[in-house]
Amino acid sequence: MAEPSNDVAPPQAAPPTRTGIGQPAADGDFSFVVNGVDCGRTQLGDQYLNTKAQGVFCIVDLAVTNIGDGPQSFSGENCSLFNAEGQKFSADSEAAIYLEDAEWLYEEINPGNSLATKVIFDVPAGMTPVSIELHDSVFSGGVIVNLV
Repeated sequence: MAEPSNDVAPPQAAPPTRTGIGQPAADGDFSFVVNGVDCGRTQLGDQYLNTKAQGVFCIVDLAVTNIGDGPQSFSGENCSLFNAEGQKFSADSEAAIYLEDAEWLYEEINPGNSLATKVIFDVPAGMTPVSIELHDSVFSGGVIVNLV
């Protein structure tokens, strides 16, 4: 007679929650609202100080609200953009320097306060982003917002 197995399967991480443009999506101490995405600019900045995309810049217009009990730092580096093939694109921290309202490199938000910002991705020309994954920190589970 076989002994009963004491092997316990490791807990599986729950897949991130999905929402859409204009809908609140919470992860940890942050609530995010994606207001829109603009893909098509090949240069950011002015005539003297600027940067050029390898492909095109996709600029995600985002509102971040601290729903926690203490200050929390937001970083666009914790965001990832995805296309229909599942390819993952990281945020372009250099390009953010050249965009006036991209205060996302490291911004502390106090409880109840919100930050209107933009996160920038350099993607191949013609690529259509289908979702963005947002995190309140590098260690959080994240939340996915559908962009199409």
